[in-house]
Amino acid sequence: MEPVAPGTGIDLEFETDTTVNSPEAALYETCYVTAHKAACRCAAFSPDGRLIATGSEDSSIKILDVERMLAKSATSAEIIAQETAQQSMENHPVIRTLYDHMEEVRCLDFHPTSQILVSGGKDRFIKLYDYSKPSVKRAFKTIQESEEVRSITFHPSGDYLLVGTDHPTLRLYDVETASCYVSSVPQHQHKAPITAVRYSPDAKLYVTSSKDGDIKLWDAVSNKSINSFVKAHDGAEVCSVVFARNGKYILSAGKDSLVKLWELSTSRCLIAYTGAGATGKMTHRVPAVFNHTEDYVFFPDEKTISLCCWNSRNAERQRLLSLGHNAAVRSIVHSPTGPAFITCSEDFRARFWYKKAQAD
Repeated sequence: MEPVAPGTGIDLEFETDTTVNSPEAALYETCYVTAHKAACRCAAFSPDGRLIATGSEDSSIKILDVERMLAKSATSAEIIAQETAQQSMENHPVIRTLYDHMEEVRCLDFHPTSQILVSGGKDRFIKLYDYSKPSVKRAFKTIQESEEVRSITFHPSGDYLLVGTDHPTLRLYDVETASCYVSSVPQHQHKAPITAVRYSPDAKLYVTSSKDGDIKLWDAVSNKSINSFVKAHDGAEVCSVVFARNGKYILSAGKDSLVKLWELSTSRCLIAYTGAGATGKMTHRVPAVFNHTEDYVFFPDEKTISLCCWNSRNAERQRLLSLGHNAAVRSIVHSPTGPAFITCSEDFRARFWYKKAQAD
């Protein structure tokens, strides 16, 4: 996969009519499907875009190699059938399967620099795995939470973990000591379970969303809330929040089936991406994501099980992509480096999507 140049991305102060070079959602195709034994609930890409982790209600986690998935999809069935058991193992896209949770795996994140994966579960445990070891099955470190874990993200340095749980109070953990910190101002906290937590790329800020319908912006040094978008989605539960690459914007999705782009300098919603969920409010929490160049916004439509895609700058609707799942999509994660994403569904499957280069 060709990596994208860092620093590129959406910046509405300096651009109005930018030519879009990256592919819209409708041009991606499924290159690989992996199945869990129960609903697939979450996924994460490694920072270099080479690995994907998927987590399931069956309490397992799989780590898949992107290059191997692409190689598999480019190899004919006859050749695959002729592989020896050894070759089959060496070429298999699933490189690790981790079993250390007792209940559903709810969230995953890769360490920014080390071969470490963190997971959070319904069983109230946070687990850290060293996946550099081929035989690894269990975590090398476990942190016990008092509530079910919903969202987790590494600090860009890798030294801290921001954790959102069923409790309204946000947690910050020191990865080394497992010490837990909370904000010194109780009234800054959310009023309901936290649905998403994300750091800004420069680590100066982080953003949280909650079932209470609010989005909160925090100073990552003082751990104090510095801004709130109250009732960001007209009071509907906020499903996801993520920073744009330059840290100037936040992309949010709500159970009102809307996706919004917020400008931090003016504290206002600049763009609303509409047209998903024509049949009304959503049942499940589903995230909205940027593609790797931030030219597009992707958001799964719950009722039709298709992917909505908009031009991120002018909110122009693109063609829909049928996601091929037999049940609701619960998670979508786009590669940070190339035209690839993964969808996780209630049909037990995770589908890996990729935009293949056009043959001349």
